[in-house]
Amino acid sequence: MVKLQSTTVITAVLSLFLALSYLPCTVKATALTYKVGSKEKACFYVWNDKPGKKVGFYFAVQQGGAFDIDFDIIDPKGESILKGQEEKQGDYVFSAGLVGEYSFCFSNAMSTWADKLLDFEISIENEQASRQYQANNDDKDKPAKVTDIEESLSRIASSVTKIVRKQKYLRTRENRNFATVISTESRIFWFASLESCAIVIMACLQISVVKSFFSLKRGGV
Repeated sequence: MVKLQSTTVITAVLSLFLALSYLPCTVKATALTYKVGSKEKACFYVWNDKPGKKVGFYFAVQQGGAFDIDFDIIDPKGESILKGQEEKQGDYVFSAGLVGEYSFCFSNAMSTWADKLLDFEISIENEQASRQYQANNDDKDKPAKVTDIEESLSRIASSVTKIVRKQKYLRTRENRNFATVISTESRIFWFASLESCAIVIMACLQISVVKSFFSLKRGGV
């Protein structure tokens, strides 16, 4: 009985690895963290070798200034596809209709002194290749278990992507809230320091006035 269960588990694991080996590698993604200096413009480039691919673009400003930045996406012809000003976070998907190099640029020109730390991710998915793969493998000879495993893996990958995006959003909110707390603490400290200095100055002035009053009184006598 134990040997039968072990054999079943081993068969399931081998089937899973077999399905993974048959899945096409249709998604390429690049995730980076970059600090954009004040008055700086930074561009990153992605090469598209086939029209019709879906391009995903996500970014979020983690630190610096008002947590905003300008961005611009430029196609191989030099025309702007998407652009925004003073954006804190963005998540876009578009179809790359041209073959060539796409530019993803961030500009911190509006900031005179604050650097911006941002996370961004650029992904390219060959949807046509995925459909062609499914069409070529949609026959009667394909085992039903492998098809079910592929569908399950696809759903798991989609769920993992959503979880990662949600975690990035929560991380961004946490960083911004933390920066707000630090800024509030700094303002409270300096306000309390100025208030203490004002109290000390007022006390010294009061003492000086009282001393001068008694000095004049003695001179008159």
